[in-house]
Amino acid sequence: MVSNPVHRLPFLPGTSFKDSTKTAFHRSQTLSYKNGYAVVRRPTVGIGGERLQVNQLSQAELDELANKAPILTYGQPKQAPPAEFIPAHVAFDKKVLKFDAYFQEDVPMSTEEHYRIRQVNIYYYLEDDSMSVMEPVVENSGIPQGKLIKRQRLTKNDQGDHYHWKDLNRGINLTIYGRTFRVVDCDRFTQVFLESQGIELNPPEKMALDPYTELRKQPLRKYVTPSDFDQLKQFLTFDKQVLRFYAIWDDTDSMFGECRTYIIHYYLMDDTVEIREVHERNNGRDPFPLLMNRQRMPKVLVKNAKNFPQCVLEISDQEVLEWYTAKDFIVGKPLTILGRTFFIYDCDPFTRQYYKEKFGISDLPRIDVSEKEPPPVKQELPPYNGFGLIEDSVQNCFVLIPKAPKKDVIKMLVNDNKVLRYLAALESPIPEDKDRRFVFSYFLASDMISIFEPPVRNSGIIGGKYLGRTKVAKPSSTAEDPIYYGPTDFFIGAVIEVFGHRFIILDTDDYVLKYMENNAAQYSPEALLSIRNRIQKQEAPAPELEKYPTVSLCFVQFLTVHKLW
Repeated sequence: MVSNPVHRLPFLPGTSFKDSTKTAFHRSQTLSYKNGYAVVRRPTVGIGGERLQVNQLSQAELDELANKAPILTYGQPKQAPPAEFIPAHVAFDKKVLKFDAYFQEDVPMSTEEHYRIRQVNIYYYLEDDSMSVMEPVVENSGIPQGKLIKRQRLTKNDQGDHYHWKDLNRGINLTIYGRTFRVVDCDRFTQVFLESQGIELNPPEKMALDPYTELRKQPLRKYVTPSDFDQLKQFLTFDKQVLRFYAIWDDTDSMFGECRTYIIHYYLMDDTVEIREVHERNNGRDPFPLLMNRQRMPKVLVKNAKNFPQCVLEISDQEVLEWYTAKDFIVGKPLTILGRTFFIYDCDPFTRQYYKEKFGISDLPRIDVSEKEPPPVKQELPPYNGFGLIEDSVQNCFVLIPKAPKKDVIKMLVNDNKVLRYLAALESPIPEDKDRRFVFSYFLASDMISIFEPPVRNSGIIGGKYLGRTKVAKPSSTAEDPIYYGPTDFFIGAVIEVFGHRFIILDTDDYVLKYMENNAAQYSPEALLSIRNRIQKQEAPAPELEKYPTVSLCFVQFLTVHKLW
């Protein structure tokens, strides 16, 4: 430590000396507290308690020196430079005033509400004095919400003056584009800013609520005091104990219904029921595991329950008189759950043991519900409609694209161009039909018949084709098993019924006689007897028939052998 300098010597290095006898080097205390406030005291002594070689000035003298302008020493003082200019878009950048407001909107086309209250937020941007109006989006409101008025400068009167932040306050009405907004409150930043600018704010108001929205709010839930039943004991006793039942749901009475298999689980720990579907491979259904989720099942509901929900099944003990319990699930009895009737046909061994110990039922049956194959359905053909041949119509019942019935090709080749002709008369009570004659042509290749009526002049009846080539069934046959007329059914005196018209065979040509001679074993004695009478009378064939040679001697001998000559 350097001691005081020697008198009349400059204070330079080498002119000051240390005091080797000095041992105190402490500093005096200058900081202290007075009445709880920190104060500064001027030191009165130097280091180690030495006297200070300075002028002791009072506080008043020090204040006078501090406030005295050094005009005489340094000349006229210079003016301080002005503060740096800060533009408004920098000073008020991202500073926005927010006001809570609402407006009333009329609802003319509704019977449930006459007006609607819509809450909005009014934003005032200090950087450019622009404003915007935003409406908070309410889910499922059905109203276009969001930005009602985009950011812009808004006029407040017809003179074109714009709104300023000095015009905004709580508890006032703002008219913007013909719509009046009621300002009820503002945020903390807006309140501090307006108060700092000397604006006295009005007290905040309560936000108006929409009456229709308040009406649709759900009422408060009413909690019911739990019963004295010890559910914890039931949970601890029957935890992981489940009764399993096998059931079916027969829905075959409805359209496209079927018989489906389910598994019913009854949880003893909380008396809940779960129904699971049993899926089979390639059954055409999505593999959804549950038909009904685990829940308590009501058995008897309160009649005319006012609080019973109509769209969901969130029911409570107030709407239910009785719940399903384990004693309601009995093998062999139907059970109706939520409108579906399940038939329980079996259960697992644990369930059988539980029913034996709890209810004393030891003979729970096992019912066979497997589907039995139905008896084969007899395919019955529809009645014949009269169009075309029966064989052709039947093909429409066998295949989608019918094919022509198979024909006997050998028979067609052997009997090709072989035709049996007969002369017949129409059996009719009408006098004009007695003199009419018809020529029957029987085609051996296809067993078809055609009828031709020779024209007679001045008869008043137009002759020609009476029936086209077709097969004719006997009147005693049915549509399922038709029996057609054959060559053995045509002989002199035979009655042929064709589609409700009766014809009597009067005569044949010589080719028919020759055919009967060659196939006499196929004809009946009555037919052969008619031929004998025909030969005895030696009547010539009808002029309408073609001319054939006379009957051979062999055919006459055949008639003699059979005692028909």
